Amino acid sequence: MAALSSATALRLCATVIFLDMAFGKSVVPDLDDSFKQSRKDDIWLVDFYAPWCGHCKKLEPIWNEVGIEMKNMGSPVKVGKMDATSYASLAAEFGVRGYPTIKLLKGDLAYNYRGPRTKDDIIDFAHRVSGALIRPLPSKQMFEHVQRRHRVFFVYVGGESPLKEKYVDAASELIVYSYFFAASEDVVPESVVLREVPAVLVFKDDTYFIYDEFEDGDLESWITRERFQNYLTVDGFLLYELGDTGKLVVIAVIDEKNTSIEHTRLKSVIQEVAQDYKAHFRRDFHFGHMDGNEYINSLLMDELTVPTVVVLNTSNQQYFLLDRQIENASDMVRFIDNILNGTVEAQGGDSILQRLKRIMFDARTTVVSIFKSSPLMGCFLFGLPLGVISIMCYGIYSADTDGGYMEEQYEISKSEMEGQDFMEESREQQEPSDGEPVMPPMHEPKDALEKKKD
Repeated sequence: MAALSSATALRLCATVIFLDMAFGKSVVPDLDDSFKQSRKDDIWLVDFYAPWCGHCKKLEPIWNEVGIEMKNMGSPVKVGKMDATSYASLAAEFGVRGYPTIKLLKGDLAYNYRGPRTKDDIIDFAHRVSGALIRPLPSKQMFEHVQRRHRVFFVYVGGESPLKEKYVDAASELIVYSYFFAASEDVVPESVVLREVPAVLVFKDDTYFIYDEFEDGDLESWITRERFQNYLTVDGFLLYELGDTGKLVVIAVIDEKNTSIEHTRLKSVIQEVAQDYKAHFRRDFHFGHMDGNEYINSLLMDELTVPTVVVLNTSNQQYFLLDRQIENASDMVRFIDNILNGTVEAQGGDSILQRLKRIMFDARTTVVSIFKSSPLMGCFLFGLPLGVISIMCYGIYSADTDGGYMEEQYEISKSEMEGQDFMEESREQQEPSDGEPVMPPMHEPKDALEKKKD
């Protein structure tokens, strides 16, 4: 009886899993040409994919989870996917240039998703962009709830003003990255000290910073710089995004699987500097750690020893390497101060020479990686073209040599024939006519010659 009930339970579980998978695929419909007209009355979150794209295949199960959760929570956002290779003209109208491309379509607006391809991040993006551009905070309780929920968010405090117009314009461009709220002065937490109203604040890292037009410049540029936390877990995608901020990134390059003291110590030092000196370095630096040196090596075109610290300027591909042994946070602070005052020499850059070196480095790295992963495939990919080129070069060389020999031989033959023709003509002139005797040439007497001369 127990065995029977166990078997029944297993069958039931398998049926539930199967139905869940089938249901997961059904809630994310494949869209076609009719989507262009039908979408206008709804908000759509669409994955534009290519069937052959490896990244698209990795995203597919995550996308199914996004569709299930969005439907279960009653979101007004509909989730779909479109084969951009089958409907290339429609995908081009939405500005699709690569795969996969995630867009939220809201009326006549199309918002690109540029964050990590995880379920929670994609859903957060959909909720943020599909809702109101500027969300009101009517009470202290709501303000505290937002503080607990969001790691980084912006708040406009005050009534109508030119600053609010700039805030709305910036939010319309940057809503894909962060949340934007508005509140009156009386709902702002008592710990917040406002020098004047209206004001724009960013809340992050358990504190807040107030926008100062004189020191911070353009509001939209300031929001772009402040939309990240001060300390981050860095990967290649995030480094690309940090390039928009114009800040340098101090990275502890470590092996997270390695639990040795040196690896954990460097990470702790960077975290301590990011926390204790955030007011001092906030305008110029981000801090974080990266697992492994593979991506950093490709940027620096060099092999970094792990663990280490590198400071990257992602806007121009310059970098700074340690000029001292880092024992504690004070050593790290002195190193960063030396970067600011120009004592530490910058390496790399985006000059023409550096770009050529990067092309050569990328080509060499690609070839080596292919041969390491699959030697036979590497021999086939590079050996076959080289063999074809060698055969073509040999054929061209052989053709030129034979042609030259034939041409030379033709010239010699032609000259020989002309010589033979000339000799035959000479003989014909010397031969007498038929029946005429051959007479020896006659010489006039010497006296006759002299008379002719006279």
